[in-house]
This record gives sequence, C-alpha cells and structure tokens, in this order.
Amino acid sequence: MMTEFKRTQRDYPLSFKIAVVEQVEKGEMTYKQAQQRYGIQGRSTVLVWLRKYGRLDWRPGLPDLVKRKLPVAQ
Repeated sequence: MMTEFKRTQRDYPLSFKIAVVEQVEKGEMTYKQAQQRYGIQGRSTVLVWLRKYGRLDWRPGLPDLVKRKLPVAQ
C-alpha cells in the first residue's frame, strides 16, 4: 500500500520571487524579514533568489552595507 508524503518544498511563481527581491533591494525589508513576512520556509531561499534575480552583488561574505550594483550585461 502506498502512503502519501506531505511535500514541504514550495514552488513560487517567478513574479513573486522578483517582487520579493525588489522589496529587499529597495531596503523595504531584509531578506530575513521577507522570509518571515511571506512564510518562506527555506533559510537560504530568498538569498538564492537575490543572487539569481537581483541587481546587486549578493555574493557570500559581503557585508549588507557593501552590496554593489552589478554591471549591466550587454
């Protein structure tokens, strides 16, 4: 007999991810506040989105106050 497993991973729409990234980059909230506000369970989920979709340099090890704009790819 097969038992059902509750899926804990959520798939978020791209538009939601980008909206969260924009709010964090505008300084409206920190990535940790975004996780709490929107109930995002993964501890690094928002950071992954920031690195993937963000306009700032979110490399590991950079202090938040030193985030720099990435050059625009042409």
